[in-house]
Amino acid sequence: MGLTLNQKTQIVGDYRRDDTDTGSPEVQIALLTSRIQEINEHLQTNKKDHAARLGLVKLVGKRNRLLQYLSRTRPDAYRALIKRLGLRK
Repeated sequence: MGLTLNQKTQIVGDYRRDDTDTGSPEVQIALLTSRIQEINEHLQTNKKDHAARLGLVKLVGKRNRLLQYLSRTRPDAYRALIKRLGLRK
């Protein structure tokens, strides 16, 4: 479980603002979204894994806080990111 180095590098490359960017809110939200999707798939088969469920709830909360920050500071980037990630239909 968890992201491999290649997956993480690919996500950072897709969502960064410039060549040296690795920690912008867009990148962090994209990384959290991929981790959330992996944990969600894990919980489909392991319904009684409450530790993973708690981790999922924490990750979703962290992602929501980052999304709120991004919507306050850069609304255009926020709208583009949620559309690109398929969040908030």
